[in-house]
Amino acid sequence: MSNKRKLLLFIAASLDGYIATKDESLDWLYQVQGEGDNGFSEFYETVDTVLMGKRTYDWVVKQDLKEFPYKNKECYVFTRSFSVNTEDVEFINDDVVKFINKLKSQDGKNIWIVGGGELLYSFLQEKLVDELIITVAPTIIGKGVPLFREGDYHLELSLKGTKKFNQFVELHYEVKK
Repeated sequence: MSNKRKLLLFIAASLDGYIATKDESLDWLYQVQGEGDNGFSEFYETVDTVLMGKRTYDWVVKQDLKEFPYKNKECYVFTRSFSVNTEDVEFINDDVVKFINKLKSQDGKNIWIVGGGELLYSFLQEKLVDELIITVAPTIIGKGVPLFREGDYHLELSLKGTKKFNQFVELHYEVKK
């Protein structure tokens, strides 16, 4: 029995819509009191494929982590430049729409867009995203990396649910097709 895979955004943002400061810091996020892992583990079990842009991948690699955080998932990094695949990551320079539609047609769990804003922008423009799960932090950072880039796209959403994790609020939307 085949299960239709969905392309999901699961991300935290400041109340004013930023996912990081201008210098790509997330310190503001870790200063907010959450609850457990704020629903991350539950969400992570629903996906088997992880997508990210090259800037997000480079940021992850620069962190002082013992191992690649998405080691047990298929991980694809979208880039415009040539990059050599690693044991953890396959670099993608293909047509985004064809690649995502191919992934969605395969058997498996859901597909997670880890980041960043530019990759999300291209997915939204092409109407590839099925659901958005945004955890809002009660912080206003004033400027930074916006969650949603200005552009020529319009999406209608339907609220699937909300959850509260102490000071965080998770908003779960489905994209109307």
